[in-house]
Amino acid sequence: MTGTRKTVAALFLLPALVLLGALVVYPIGYSVVRSFYDQTGDGFAGFDNYEALFTDDGIRTALKNNVIWVVFAPTVATALGLIFAVLTERVRWGTAFKLIVFMPMAISMLAAGIIFRLVYDQDPDKGVANAVWVGVHDTFAESSAFPKAHPGRDSPLVARQGDFVTKATVSTGDTVLLPLVGVAPDQMPGDAKPAVAPRGDPGKITGTTWQDFTRGKGVGNLGAPDPSELGYPGMKVEAVKDGRVVASTKAAADGTFTLPAAADGAQLRLPADNFKEPYNGLDWLGPSLVTPAIIGSYIWMWAGFAMVLIAAGLAGMPRELLEAARVDGANEWQVFRRVTVPLLAPVLAVVTVTLMINVLKVFDLVFIIAPGSSQDDANVLALELYRKGFSEDQPGVASAISVFLLLLVIPVMCFNIRRLRREVRR
Repeated sequence: MTGTRKTVAALFLLPALVLLGALVVYPIGYSVVRSFYDQTGDGFAGFDNYEALFTDDGIRTALKNNVIWVVFAPTVATALGLIFAVLTERVRWGTAFKLIVFMPMAISMLAAGIIFRLVYDQDPDKGVANAVWVGVHDTFAESSAFPKAHPGRDSPLVARQGDFVTKATVSTGDTVLLPLVGVAPDQMPGDAKPAVAPRGDPGKITGTTWQDFTRGKGVGNLGAPDPSELGYPGMKVEAVKDGRVVASTKAAADGTFTLPAAADGAQLRLPADNFKEPYNGLDWLGPSLVTPAIIGSYIWMWAGFAMVLIAAGLAGMPRELLEAARVDGANEWQVFRRVTVPLLAPVLAVVTVTLMINVLKVFDLVFIIAPGSSQDDANVLALELYRKGFSEDQPGVASAISVFLLLLVIPVMCFNIRRLRREVRR
């Protein structure tokens, strides 16, 4: 090339080089220099800021969480992308399914964080995750309808290890009144009917358990069912004698119940199962689950990215190799494991490495989804960089974290570049 052509080439490259220097080279260089200075920026701190990376509790938690992110998030997202790509390859609606799975990529991290902050809400009436979890739980373990019920004034019941037990024993032919209070009228079961006084039966023990409360001051008779008061349908009543349950029953919709003659001489007990608090699901954003929960939201966003790249690799795969394996007697699982996955190894490597670089820089999701009470437990290096640099005014430590992040990313980038060069040579 002549000198003129080199000059023209340099002029064309100059704008890109200026932008690269201003936006990449200079910030990196300044961060490296700043990482060796103290909080004021005037005093030389040496390696003190780098020492803080391994002695500060917040940074060590962030480093531990970053390891969890790098190990699990890219692996699970790539595996799901592979499964989606393979399973949708032969179905007619595969394209529509891929579009739906890829759609979260169009949502910003900020918006995704807000969405999943609501998804993981502790209240089952708001959070989708707990609504599903509580629905499944209540299918197999029915919750109580009277979690706050308790004896009122002058009640014949006393509390004993979570149960409510009558003070005196009962005899055949007795009628027993077991009034309770504490359940809000709008929380009473839908099948509850007005409570009625029990009718005596010479050969049995009868009784009524009900909500002994009527709205309005001085209204109603304490200790006796009133027309406006509702029974406790399904309330379990046990007859206990010498520490052993000799009979049990459940109250009808009007609160009435009947026990056989075997309950003669026993105390009546309302077991604690009647009053256990309803199951409210998991604390998804609590200290123990907040990191897996946020990783789940990340996978929701990026599994579509992995699926699209892997689907492109599947489209370019030689079909004759798959057919040859089937002709040789391999089943679909063997074809997938011994032919499809090895042929897709370069694509899987690209997806995994790209996601590894991406998760090392994750910030938005953790910052938005994790509440203040558990943000320390969900901390990652990028978030800790922000906190040290802006909230705690430690720019030297923040610069050291940024340099450390760069050092973590460089080996992954080098591996990716070498792999791409090998692909070009082939």
